[in-house]
Amino acid sequence: MSGEPGQTSVAPPPEEVEPGSGVRIMVEYCEPCGFEATYLELASAVKEQYPGIEIESRLGGTGAFEIEINGQLVFSKLENGGFPYEKDLIEAIRRASKGEPLEKITNSRPPCAIL
Repeated sequence: MSGEPGQTSVAPPPEEVEPGSGVRIMVEYCEPCGFEATYLELASAVKEQYPGIEIESRLGGTGAFEIEINGQLVFSKLENGGFPYEKDLIEAIRRASKGEPLEKITNSRPPCAIL
């Protein structure tokens, strides 16, 4: 608190802020591995829940499916061996949009395998 009168910062009421605005997501995925479809499916689900969100992608190394929220790595297929559940990513976005600390997503669904 500065103690100076008249210098009060007032945030807009939450209902006026578009959910997810100010949150940036970067997904790095392996295109030769066929992970683009998974990225597009996940991006669609995120946009449906949070239309104001920024979600981008970039090509990554073999086996990669890495998700950053506001520059913080929150999911790594290279570490977990699978893909994130949509509900876990949506929860991480909700936390980020409220300014809450982010935790790494450790639950993962196995990648589809054709034997």
